[in-house]
Amino acid sequence: MAGLSRRGFLARSGVLAGGLVVGSGAACSSGGDGGGDADEQGDDGDAGRDDQGSSTSLPFDPGDWASVRDQFPLTPDLRHFAAFVLAAHPAPVAAAIERHRRGLDEDTNGYLAATEADAESAVRTAAGEYLDAPPGDIALTDSTTMGLGLVYGGLRLGPGQEVVTTEHDFYSTHEALRLQAERTGATVRRVRLYDDPADASVDGLVGPLVEAVTPATRALAVTWVHSGTGVKLPVAAIAEALRDVNDDRDEDDRVLLCVDGIHGLGVEDVTVADLGCDFLISGTHKWLFGPRGTGIVWGRPEAWAAVAAAIPPFSPDSFTGWVTGTPATGEPPGLRTSPGGYHSFEHRWAATEAFAFHQAIGKQAVAERTHDQATRLKEGLADVPGVELVTPMSAELSSGIVCVAPEAAPEEVLGALQAEGIVASLTPYAHSYVRFGPSIVTTPDEVDAVVEALRA
Repeated sequence: MAGLSRRGFLARSGVLAGGLVVGSGAACSSGGDGGGDADEQGDDGDAGRDDQGSSTSLPFDPGDWASVRDQFPLTPDLRHFAAFVLAAHPAPVAAAIERHRRGLDEDTNGYLAATEADAESAVRTAAGEYLDAPPGDIALTDSTTMGLGLVYGGLRLGPGQEVVTTEHDFYSTHEALRLQAERTGATVRRVRLYDDPADASVDGLVGPLVEAVTPATRALAVTWVHSGTGVKLPVAAIAEALRDVNDDRDEDDRVLLCVDGIHGLGVEDVTVADLGCDFLISGTHKWLFGPRGTGIVWGRPEAWAAVAAAIPPFSPDSFTGWVTGTPATGEPPGLRTSPGGYHSFEHRWAATEAFAFHQAIGKQAVAERTHDQATRLKEGLADVPGVELVTPMSAELSSGIVCVAPEAAPEEVLGALQAEGIVASLTPYAHSYVRFGPSIVTTPDEVDAVVEALRA
């Protein structure tokens, strides 16, 4: 029996509608050189908006940062330095969501049957092109937290094996590992990498992690960019150090490098090969400005073998195995690990356009735009009285997040910034900092306005 997907079951039931044409291409062009020489004219981002701040149907020029900004419906009355917390949808993504929503509303069964398989394949393909990875190695999720739960909750640990993480990781990593330990009795250890994040160094970050690895360590669970400080781990250097550790280990004992990549994906111009990790886990609704409620997990095929599926997948082999009573085999790991069930399909399928939007601008251009503004902000804040820069100045050890420790209460500073039309955020940790996220929806002039507001 050939693989039987949910689409196959729907077709058997007579609901596979004929004649439905589904557009899956990106709604943006890919002309130019990727935006590297973007024209800063009109950099205030107000062009192409009506009085309510809604996006108009102006053409998208990926080489012009004002045009990029005009693809977002964010109100021009605010400076959006917290857009990465939960992203606004750029025009191509919003259009794709609406197209799929309309199709599902008008003929739910027919549109689902005619669209699901190809649309989900398109998301994996777009993510694979962005990461330079095989699409079949990518699982689709609803968030970073779901991805972390899938990997850490499904990690097959042998007797006496442990997981090492850090004190600087977010709740989702710590809690996913705590739940794993509670269920299995596995040991989880945390390592402290720095006391003063601004003074972090490559050796100071890599050394403690590698030193913490013992013969019992099965996985190293880290975060690419720490959301509480803005410190960016040198993941490639960590991976290189672990290669020496793994040289004499069998596959079942090698240390798996698992990376929460949420604050690096959509900023850094790297591939999974550049990182050298075993798993990259991330939502796509932050710096990538993808549809809200979407995410991915990429894993090496050999690494996927160490993770048991936690939620039944709705994949062809799985359905076939259920129907025939035979084990599902031979399916790419990303498909058999993706949680099944019904999802917010209009959002999930529109993730294709989010990857295409970034590819049209150019990963290098996005990285340079984000880093240039982050550096400008850090340099401007370095001599502001009453404000301590928390994030490292070096672009090697930081990304888009910039954290500061003000003398005044962070909540008061956040409110004062809001009164000036500047939207920032607070780090959701025991020690709270004021946090900014320069990105493709902010401008250098707006960065300068932040500096002046804090100086005032």
